[in-house]
Amino acid sequence: MRTAGAGRAFALLLVITGAAGLLASWVITIDKFKLLEDPDFTPGCSLNPVVSCGNIMKSDQASAFGFPNPMLGLVAYGIVICVGAGLLAGAAFPRWYWLTLDAGTLFGVGFVTWLQYESLYSINALCLWCCLAWIATIIMFWYVTSFNVRNEFLPAPGWAKGFLAEFTWVLPVLHLGIIGMLVLTRWWDFWTS
Repeated sequence: MRTAGAGRAFALLLVITGAAGLLASWVITIDKFKLLEDPDFTPGCSLNPVVSCGNIMKSDQASAFGFPNPMLGLVAYGIVICVGAGLLAGAAFPRWYWLTLDAGTLFGVGFVTWLQYESLYSINALCLWCCLAWIATIIMFWYVTSFNVRNEFLPAPGWAKGFLAEFTWVLPVLHLGIIGMLVLTRWWDFWTS
């Protein structure tokens, strides 16, 4: 069974994005508990009608699986940090492990994409901590997928391997740029007034 370790830069990327997501999940969880104790509590990141974490936390979408969403993040981002730390220590993981990590990050990207849509078009508010979790998840997804393609754990044509070897950064930048444009255009009147 073939295994693969990773370089220091990729391992650090996993630790940093995992830590960013964990921080966001932690703060949102604490604020959610405060909101449950006191329905009049206003989270610190509720800055205006658009950037309103309280509106997000009170929505049905904030508990998509019957419990607060950030509790998923407390576990998932913790796992990513552990994978990154293991890689920094010189660990090498088998193909199934890498594919499982990729599946987890794919689920994460799918989930945050749904949450982005709901924030922009149903709840009509943004949460800055949620945005940090979105950014972390998107970056880790594209880099884990790129790693798996380049190590031939995921099938891809030669040109894709070559592109990902040089330009992996383009995919998360493009992905985040599209989300940024959606946020900008969704509340254009608010931002420009």
